[in-house]
Amino acid sequence: MTGPGSSSAGIDAWVAQAKAKAERYQEMRVQAQQISVTDTEGPVTVTIDSSGNVTDLRIKDHDELARAVLLTMRRAQARLPERLAEVMAETIGDDRQTADTIVGNYRAKFPEPTIEEKPPPPRPRTDDDDDFGSVMDR
Repeated sequence: MTGPGSSSAGIDAWVAQAKAKAERYQEMRVQAQQISVTDTEGPVTVTIDSSGNVTDLRIKDHDELARAVLLTMRRAQARLPERLAEVMAETIGDDRQTADTIVGNYRAKFPEPTIEEKPPPPRPRTDDDDDFGSVMDR
């Protein structure tokens, strides 16, 4: 038979376990958000964040091209919330709260590129540039 207060002790233990588990999950979330993975194939190195977004791109001997690709990708991603808002307005226009929440999440995930991300001006071309352009461009 259980004594007086044992029910309370059981609840206290359960609450303590729940708090400990919540703290472990919070720590896991923090650590998971800090994950990044880098892989290299030949002259290309790509780094992604925990959401799978490309955070860095390196192309050996083509730094300007890599920066331009990243900037173009980020500008396209930054346009995604606007397009999503249009689709949501057309389909669920009366549910403004849901649309604002979802579009807001996309805006947070895909912000406008910063000024520092703008690629430098193109370097002057020479006949020996290996820029993968057509010979007809020369």
